[in-house]
Amino acid sequence: MQWSWLVLVGMLCTIVFDTTHAMSLKEYAEKPFGRVLMLRHALAPGFGDPSNFQLRDCSTQRILDEVGREQSRQIGNAFRNVGLRFEGVYSSQWCRCLETAQLINMGKVLELTGLNSFFQGVVQREATLASLRKFLQDLRADGDPVLLVTHQVTISAITRMGVSSGAAVAYDPVTDQAQRVTLPTD
Repeated sequence: MQWSWLVLVGMLCTIVFDTTHAMSLKEYAEKPFGRVLMLRHALAPGFGDPSNFQLRDCSTQRILDEVGREQSRQIGNAFRNVGLRFEGVYSSQWCRCLETAQLINMGKVLELTGLNSFFQGVVQREATLASLRKFLQDLRADGDPVLLVTHQVTISAITRMGVSSGAAVAYDPVTDQAQRVTLPTD
């Protein structure tokens, strides 16, 4: 019983801590934190992917539902409403990430293998993260931010922050610091 109480208190402290360090989308657009905005794909009901998962076959993957599609469009509208521009839009090769990025409609979507999900072992965790870290290291220090549409496991591995579907974290690859960005859909 005592351990359960300590875990609950720890979780509550984490929630309070994370909330106090969030910046609004408007604040982010006015003064971007770092060069990277990491976005978890929009709502795709379920957990993980089916056992018959195939990378290029969306019928074998967990995909966006209509709520997730509308959430994606709303995120794109919110970005445009605050005047946010991206130097590049990159996505995991998973269908739910690609569709999220396309529906956000902030520019040509480029696939980046470093954003793929290693949650169920479809790709190797360390190789995937090494690829992403190399991409982040090679970013110019100036210019508009880049948008990375990816998965919970990828975002938390880089930023040490958990996110819900359609939530964003700003990341500075130079300082290895991250900050939540609240979106109107949160």
